[in-house]
Amino acid sequence: MAAHDPASASATLESMPLEGVFVVDFSQFLAGPSCSLRLADLGADVVKIERPQGGDLCRQLSISDQLLGNDSVLFHTINRNKRSFAADLKQAGDLRRVKALVARADVVIHNFRPGVMERLGLGYDVVRELNPRVVYANVTGYGETGPWRDKPGQDLLAQSLSGIAWLSGDAAQGPVPVGVSIADIVTGAHLAQGVLAALVRRGVTGRGARVEVSLMESILDVQFEQITAWLRGDGALPRRSAVNNASVYGAAPYGIFATSDGYLAIAMAPIGQLARLLDCTPLEAFADPALSFARRDDIKALLREHLRTHGTQHWLDLLEPADIWCAQVQNYAELINHPGFAALDMTQRVLTQEGAGLTTLRCPIRIDGAVLKSPRAAPALGEHTQELAAAFALDEHIPEAMP
Repeated sequence: MAAHDPASASATLESMPLEGVFVVDFSQFLAGPSCSLRLADLGADVVKIERPQGGDLCRQLSISDQLLGNDSVLFHTINRNKRSFAADLKQAGDLRRVKALVARADVVIHNFRPGVMERLGLGYDVVRELNPRVVYANVTGYGETGPWRDKPGQDLLAQSLSGIAWLSGDAAQGPVPVGVSIADIVTGAHLAQGVLAALVRRGVTGRGARVEVSLMESILDVQFEQITAWLRGDGALPRRSAVNNASVYGAAPYGIFATSDGYLAIAMAPIGQLARLLDCTPLEAFADPALSFARRDDIKALLREHLRTHGTQHWLDLLEPADIWCAQVQNYAELINHPGFAALDMTQRVLTQEGAGLTTLRCPIRIDGAVLKSPRAAPALGEHTQELAAAFALDEHIPEAMP
């Protein structure tokens, strides 16, 4: 088992939950790497297997044209606190070295399209023969079978096929995608959950496991509330509110409303009580709870006009003391400068070997009250190849008959 890098552990913890767990990660882009990122945050030693020429394709996938050194900030964001081992899996010698790492791994992760790992000689059956206790985790776009099997597993495409784009925006708009890579990130979280469950079972039974998730299954799971409601309905498609839509099945006042100086979100609240608190007499006609969904557009149209007459803080001062669920709608600048954000201690500074720095978010999990931070940035391509080769004696004890 490779030694764990102490830089990845919080100074206030005696040991990290996954200390001593060795992960060999073949995945690229977001879904698989977001899973291995969380495992690394929790103390696992994660080694990225990358092509010698170019490495993970995410190294060149920039957002807002932002780079840190020669690699994209996106790559650094999702691959911090890992090590990089460069190997050409189509070369027999490199493949034997990688198999020697896999033979010692607790977890193997990949997100190649169905059939690719088998063609490379690293399919589940081969890896299980090398390492019967391994947890073999893989991400696909749409599962291993079916008519979507070979479609590109990309976030926007999965969103589009899943129906989620018809949940946001108002009724008069076309489909509106979620503004973050929600399918990728949720899929990575689901994969991490499966890996951790399999590791727990292995600790009890000694058996390894294969863990499989897909972008489509994960983005459907995000919609379990809405899809269940539709399946129990009369077959009519979910109808977005024409006015300030925020939930296809949510009753008024659920939505975001412009004020004279910003925006105010109001969740669930009795309409009669809102009418009194806001001094909005026309709302009293809709005090009957039975009207909150059936007449939601009428109710929200009245709120839309009334809330524009004063600023956000004015309305918060009226609603919050009455325990109405409401909040200011903040942009990033307002969020970052708010004392509530500071209290969370959500940012951390990471540094590359060359000394380049990046401020990013930390792991959202706390262990024994401690936040989990690490100053180690994403690795340079192949940065740890020789270190790992020496630690595992990869060039000295490679079985020639290794499958």
